[in-house]
Amino acid sequence: MTKETVRRHILEIGIIPSVRTSSADDARFAVETVAEAGIPIVEITMTVPGALVVVAELAGAMPELVVGAGTILDIETARRCADAGARFLTSPGLDPEIVAFALTAGILAMPGALTPTEVTTAARVGADFIKIFPCAPLGGPSYIQALKGPFPHIPLVAAGGVNQQTAAEFIVAGAAAIGVGRELIPRKAVLQRDRHWIGELARRFLSIIQEARGHADA
Repeated sequence: MTKETVRRHILEIGIIPSVRTSSADDARFAVETVAEAGIPIVEITMTVPGALVVVAELAGAMPELVVGAGTILDIETARRCADAGARFLTSPGLDPEIVAFALTAGILAMPGALTPTEVTTAARVGADFIKIFPCAPLGGPSYIQALKGPFPHIPLVAAGGVNQQTAAEFIVAGAAAIGVGRELIPRKAVLQRDRHWIGELARRFLSIIQEARGHADA
């Protein structure tokens, strides 16, 4: 799967599920469930026990799935994620070294940023997407809208506090995609292996994104 294909999938789907579970088995269940519901993109955070093994297994067993690695805090972890088969790398903050590594490895880079200065720096070093995190405490959709003023052509991903009530507002405000964790993959639903619950949430989010994009285009 090429980097351009990964970019296209993220822009098309508009949702990046963040899988942050307490076990590798829970992570596999969550990924399989959201993929079956129509979201073939997942970010496995490095806080998941055995995260690298999970990334490698998913990349090998589900080639149509866009598997990314998240909460990457250092270059060595970035290298190990790339070796495991991750197709995109995300981090809560901006580390130019990680972005540079991703570009060299042909992997999509999605660093975190918050201020206009950080967004400018992330764009300058070649980030493919910039994750605005955590955006909810700083005004949520209104903050994304404010950033899109000086940065109209930079694809921003809203993350941190996004839920069903605010997802549409983030898209209308200009977010290229949203990052969603527990609001899409509730811990209780994972523990109970409730595919219907997670699947219904996935379909709701997909519908919200589609409808919001229609309003934004109009």
